[in-house]
This record gives sequence, structure tokens and C-alpha cells, in this order.
Amino acid sequence: MAKFQETDNAIENSGCPGIYIHIPFCVQKCLYCDFYSVTDVSLQAPFVSALIKEILSGEPFDVPPDTLYIGGGTPSVLNPVLIEAIIDAVSERFSLPTGAEITLEANPGTISLDTLAAYRRAGINRLNIGVQSFNDEALSFLGRCHSGREARQALNWARSAGFENVGIDLINGLPGQSVEEWRETLAEGLSFQPEHFSCYTLTYEPGTPLTRMLESGDINAADEELVADLFRETVDILVRAGYEHYEISNFARIPELKSRHNRKYWNHTPYIGFGPAAHSFSGNERRWNIRNVTAYIERMEAGQSPADDMETLTRDQLMMETIYLGLRTKDGIDLSRFEAQFGGAFREVFPFLLQSLLEEELLFLTDTRCALTERGMCFHDHITGRFVDEIES
Repeated sequence: MAKFQETDNAIENSGCPGIYIHIPFCVQKCLYCDFYSVTDVSLQAPFVSALIKEILSGEPFDVPPDTLYIGGGTPSVLNPVLIEAIIDAVSERFSLPTGAEITLEANPGTISLDTLAAYRRAGINRLNIGVQSFNDEALSFLGRCHSGREARQALNWARSAGFENVGIDLINGLPGQSVEEWRETLAEGLSFQPEHFSCYTLTYEPGTPLTRMLESGDINAADEELVADLFRETVDILVRAGYEHYEISNFARIPELKSRHNRKYWNHTPYIGFGPAAHSFSGNERRWNIRNVTAYIERMEAGQSPADDMETLTRDQLMMETIYLGLRTKDGIDLSRFEAQFGGAFREVFPFLLQSLLEEELLFLTDTRCALTERGMCFHDHITGRFVDEIES
């Protein structure tokens, strides 16, 4: 078993906040997705107008944000002119510094070489392409609006358009998928030499069409043993190919190419979200916008707040989130930071649980950090659930 090693880049954190923009449009809804989006793309122009009003009314941070993440939905359904207007509004209000990481999520079925080049000119410097699979049958099952050919074409276009920071999103654990099929998917992804991989296991979110298919018996979910095999295969293949495994689902070619924005979520760094259903986090307070694009537009046009609700997190809630998010990362939980925030040494708060998990070889524990082993990462939700039980008791 590999030993846990301290790294110079452990839980790198600029301390700067981040900005998230939610684009609530999709050409069609994927069967597994529970993120908020609609298929009426005719609302693009009034939505962007409302979004810019919200951005320009946002309260600036004391420290300028150094990441902007445009997600969704499918942001690449928007005309590049609209994306540029959004970036300009953020830059005007929040003074994005030179070198800020500006990410756009893109679907292969909604882009062309021309639009990608225009996104690049607009200021996008990190492209996250939702490939999910190169297999047409798998893509059809997932409800994706692109084919394997279009995925390959999109990756080639991204390079031709000048993008030097390209990420590929892939999904495993599809019903009937074999380890060999997943190996072939990873091999094809590697042939494009992306800077980043995000490899997720298919999840069955409440209320989605995919979950209804599971509940009706139309499909069977991959069993836990296969999911664990797929995870281990992913880590083995991508690490051998030279990628750093820095979070359960995420791999970067070099440390500088880790997602700076997503690391803010895992490190509990403040961020602000704009757009319908977008969330913001201030350190101990979380709020979120109304989950309805039409109502969002109407509120902004009327000069009203788009906020739907908010919550102030208790000490126990913050501790649970710190453990849940920290144990997703390869570097794990910073024990000195934990003690400073919660007023108790990590080993003293969870003495018996930690001993049990160490004996089961599910985590590493040093004087400064606690992190899951590779085997432990296979059972992240189960392990963090045990921590939650300890906190609640």
C-alpha cells in the first residue's frame, strides 16, 4: 500500500473567493441530471440581461476573486457575444485579476470551431467538455445531445481554437458497462492529451428519469464491487499516464492545472453564485437563488432580489461539511486548521473511529493531516457517514 505523503501543494488555497455563474439552458435534459435547467432557449437574451443586472448589483469582496466558473445547464448554448458580456460584467464589478481562471462548461453537441474560437477571444481560458462517453449507445442511454464523433471533433476543435487548458468529463458505472469498456473509454480520452480529467460514477438522483427507470426495474445499477473496480482502474490508468489524482473524481496533468475554482468548494473558501438556483457561501452562511428562470428574470426586471432562501450553518454542520469535503481530496483534512476552527484536536474528537478506520486501512493519519487511502475513497460516503454519526451522537 502506498504511504500518504505530505506535499508542498497540499490543499493549495489562494484565499481568494470565486464566482459561479449558472446558465439554466439545455438543448435536452440528460436522464441522470438534477441540476436546474430548461429547454426553452428563447429566453437567452432576457436571461442574460437579468443576469448582468444581478452581477452588477453584487457586493464586491474585500479581496478580488481569482476564478470565474460558468456552468449549468449547458453554457455553450449561449452565443459567444453573450458569454463575453457576462465576463465583462464580472470584470467590471469584481475586478478579475490578470491570470484569473475562467472556465466554461461545453457540450460537444452545441459548439463549433468558430464558437470555440469566439469563446477563447471572449476570455475563456479553461474549457470543460462534457464528453461523458465516446460510445454512441451509452450517450443515447444517458440522453446526451451529441455523438461519439462529435465528442472527438469537439476535442480537436478546442486545440485548433487555441485552448491550452482542456478538461474531459467522463461517466462510468452505466448499467451493463464492463471494466474493459471503461478502459477503452479512458484510452480514447488519453489520446487527446487533455490537461484534466473528471471521472464520475453514475448516480441516481431523486426525481430524475434515470432513478424512475431504476425504481421501476427497467434498469439495474452497477453493484458496489464493480463500481470499486472501475474506480481503481481509473486511478491506475490515469496515474500511470502521468496525471495527479487530487480529488476522488479529478485528475490533473500537473499541479498548476488542478481546478482552482472547484478547490474553493472543497476548502470552504467563500464564493458567490449568480443566476437561477445558484448558491453562495460566505464562510458560515449559505444562500441560494430562486430555481425558476422566468421568475428570476421577472424579479430582476422589477428590481427585486433573486434570493430564495438562506441558512446559517451550525458548528456541527460546518464540521460535517469540512470532513465530507476534505476527505474527498487526496491531501485530506488539515488538522491544525480543523483545531483552530472547531476548538478541538481531530484525534481527540474522534479517537475510537479513527482507530477503527486505521485498522481497516481506510485512511492515513499523520501529525498534520487525515486523508483516505485509495481503498477508502471507494467508500467515501460510508466513511463520512460514520463521522456524521459520531458528531450527531
